[in-house]
Amino acid sequence: MMEKSLWDLAIVQAHDNKEEQSSSEESAIFLIGSRNSGKTSIILRFLDRDEPPKPTVALEYTFGRRPKGHNIAKDVGHIWELGGGTWLSKLMDVPINPNTLLHTTVVLVLDLSAPNEMWFTMETLMTAAKARLEEAINEAKSTDPYIKDKLRKKAMERVGEENPDKSMMDLFLLPLVIVGSKYDVFQDFDSEKRKVICKTLRFLALVHGASLQFFSVKQEQLVSRMRSLVNHHLFATAAGKSLQVDHNKPLSVPTGHDSLQQIGTPPLSDSDIGKIQAKTPMELWKVAFCGYFQQTSANNPAMVDDPAKDPQFAEPAIDTLRAQKDEELERYRRLAERRAKEARSGYIAA
Repeated sequence: MMEKSLWDLAIVQAHDNKEEQSSSEESAIFLIGSRNSGKTSIILRFLDRDEPPKPTVALEYTFGRRPKGHNIAKDVGHIWELGGGTWLSKLMDVPINPNTLLHTTVVLVLDLSAPNEMWFTMETLMTAAKARLEEAINEAKSTDPYIKDKLRKKAMERVGEENPDKSMMDLFLLPLVIVGSKYDVFQDFDSEKRKVICKTLRFLALVHGASLQFFSVKQEQLVSRMRSLVNHHLFATAAGKSLQVDHNKPLSVPTGHDSLQQIGTPPLSDSDIGKIQAKTPMELWKVAFCGYFQQTSANNPAMVDDPAKDPQFAEPAIDTLRAQKDEELERYRRLAERRAKEARSGYIAA
């Protein structure tokens, strides 16, 4: 047998390297949730970046890489973050699209320190995410008619085909993680309040087929758990199996490891029981939670700070032109109001 020359060996090596480089895989996580809830902090701690978080404007993107053993190729993890709380949910069509359906995880971050906004935020963002997901699935059917069946099968595998509560579930078809942030503040709440919030979040996670994890940037153990969870969804590392459902401790509930029997009944007050008109378990829990924590629409667009006024995005030439346009708009508004008043007074006189 003829010995290979140095040139032949180099060709073989180059071919092997090319195959290794082409074997990298891609996945993505998409963080949505309450304003100022710590979404950026989760990303920074996962990427091991020691820098103060800045407010997220609109939709921001970054990525992480992980080597594949001894190969040259590296898996790529795309990280999307939606700013503005519930305000900019229309931007979901960028991270959730027909090409990303099979490798995207949604992370819903809810601020534990603000229970009076929690249900409003969850309901608004989950409704928007489900609507966008349905649109993306319909768009993808032109190239893959069975895409919805594939996603539903994967969702059932996550919760377990034999799950006793599967008939009560309204599964979110992408992997979903619900994060309760600012646990360091939450742990000082009254015990009964903590119990209500924990039971409600466990119910929401179970119904949507999600995992549930409490987080605080000030507690290293919770940072480590969150980093492991993100690694699992981005790079398919082993999933944590620890189950913690005690409301006196930070919750950690893997997908499919909780049950309605363990969660118990909704925390309804005596005044709520007499006026319940709920038709589904979700509506019942909503009545219970919102009866305990009256919801405020703190994420209403009218209450969102104007990014154009943020000094970190200052552009003198553009800002001057915008100021001129704002003045023109104000003059036009006053003129329109004056004409409307004149028209009304003229009509009355006539």
